[in-house]
Amino acid sequence: MSGLEKTIKANTLINILRHRSIEQPKKIAYTFLLDGETNAVSLTYGELDIKARAIAAYIQSLCSPQDRILLLYPPGLGFIEAFFACLYAETIAIPAYPPRPNRSIARIQSIIKDAQPTLALTTHSILTSLERKAELTPELKTLRWFSTDNIDISYNDKYQETPLASDKIAFLQYTSGSTAEPKGVKIAHHNLLHNLQAIYRCFQHSSQSRGVIWLPPYHDMGLIGGILQPLYGNFPVVLMSPLMFLQNPLRWLKAISRYRGTTSGGPNFAYDLCLRKFKPEQNLDLDLSSWDLAFNGAEPINYQTLEKFAATFAPYGFSTEAFYPCYGMAEATLIVSGGVKNSPVITKTVLAQDLEQDKVTVTNSTEPNSRTLVSCGHSLPDQKIVIVQPDTLTLYQPGKIGEIWVTGPSIALGYWNQLQATQDTFQASIPGFTKDSFLRTGDLGFIEDGELYVTGRIKDIIIIKGKNHYPQDIERTVEASNSWIRPYCTASFTINIQGEEKLVILAEVDRRYWDRRKSKTKYSENNSEQLKDRTREIIRSIRRQVSQQHDLQVHNILLLKPGSIPKTSSGKIQRHVCRANFLDGSLDKFKI
Repeated sequence: MSGLEKTIKANTLINILRHRSIEQPKKIAYTFLLDGETNAVSLTYGELDIKARAIAAYIQSLCSPQDRILLLYPPGLGFIEAFFACLYAETIAIPAYPPRPNRSIARIQSIIKDAQPTLALTTHSILTSLERKAELTPELKTLRWFSTDNIDISYNDKYQETPLASDKIAFLQYTSGSTAEPKGVKIAHHNLLHNLQAIYRCFQHSSQSRGVIWLPPYHDMGLIGGILQPLYGNFPVVLMSPLMFLQNPLRWLKAISRYRGTTSGGPNFAYDLCLRKFKPEQNLDLDLSSWDLAFNGAEPINYQTLEKFAATFAPYGFSTEAFYPCYGMAEATLIVSGGVKNSPVITKTVLAQDLEQDKVTVTNSTEPNSRTLVSCGHSLPDQKIVIVQPDTLTLYQPGKIGEIWVTGPSIALGYWNQLQATQDTFQASIPGFTKDSFLRTGDLGFIEDGELYVTGRIKDIIIIKGKNHYPQDIERTVEASNSWIRPYCTASFTINIQGEEKLVILAEVDRRYWDRRKSKTKYSENNSEQLKDRTREIIRSIRRQVSQQHDLQVHNILLLKPGSIPKTSSGKIQRHVCRANFLDGSLDKFKI
């Protein structure tokens, strides 16, 4: 039984936690860095078991099995205790990130309307903040609220143990979505264990592994890969808040060095952000030699980022063979494909213009119009990945770009309370090929030599004059056009004007530039004109580069204040929301 001692007969994650707490009650399972550096608090297996059962006893006094429980916690040990409490109580956890100050709580309202939770668990400080908003948010009043900060652990004696069935729903993973209406993915206990076992095998984890994770706990990669996988694999993990990482990305690398992390990673932007913040003259005291698996997923993987990161941090002990590109999504619990640990990254360099016609033409990296794609590995052993023509639903041969479909035990049960969306997404079939039901991922890609290459998302594809353009390619061009443009903070999409699709680009500008514009009244009239000229030059450089690199004319460019572009919890650009905000004029843009 890979990932577990043979003595454990586990059909849910609770069986595993109970075993750990009995056999190793004093072993530290989780360490959370309060300041992202050295100020830490820890939780042993025994402490987690007792605290979770105490909270579970409270839940049982108010809820029935399979009732939904909303979890609104900042990153930290409190979230972990509450999540396992929901599993102990046989209720359905709904991880969600608490609203930030002065920000809309529309997402939480949507989740409450959709899932209709019975109870909400949170911290005292968040509860106090939400109470001030309750008068304007009727959805908040429909719930019982309970803060778990100071729960009496003697409550654990009142916990009533109940057998958990593996086909029951463990939690709802609400997708970040490209609209204001997120969908709740129903993750069953058997989905969770199957995917955790797959990660354990692919990553070659053992009790000697050590995790270091900054990813948000309410996102599938942060929750399943960062919190649940270490408990499954019986190894410790050091956690930090995503905010601490974003404030100073090098904290992530320092934590890996300090705690001798072996497994860590994130989306491509995390590696790129480290590169942008790193300065050789800082003389960092880093030793990354312990880091033998650096996973990269959740968004398109940029081969140039991998190359530069490996070269930059090789003097600090980082090995390029530690990179582990992978592919996954909430609808498949988490991981869908991955490579072979400690093997060189597999790539394929193709002609970019042929990608526009859904063709794969191999070329070399010296070709001016080339693009190097990174393989996301192969399918899990007991699952199947196929490439399908999304309109005719016919199976594609290797080397042809189509929609990625997946079938296997990790595929979730469907969407909560959304029968039609479940049928459309989770119950697809290929006429004459197989009786299996497939998950339609909505992602485009191709398979060659058994390796999966992801090229983009169907709904985000930009089609102008009959040619397909991948928005992430246009956005990378925009970012490279001018140093004032913030990395991973651009969006490209089309709008229809008199029957013709026109390209629109949004780009956040560095905060220093924004601050200078806000304070331009302090400058002379001449300096004010210089700022206007610089703004015009940024726009001209974007138009010029997009025209040269993609043979496209940009209809409209908006330069935005930092933080204006809507993103998912994992940092993906929500292009559909960007388009809607552009059309309704709600974007905070510069005025020349």
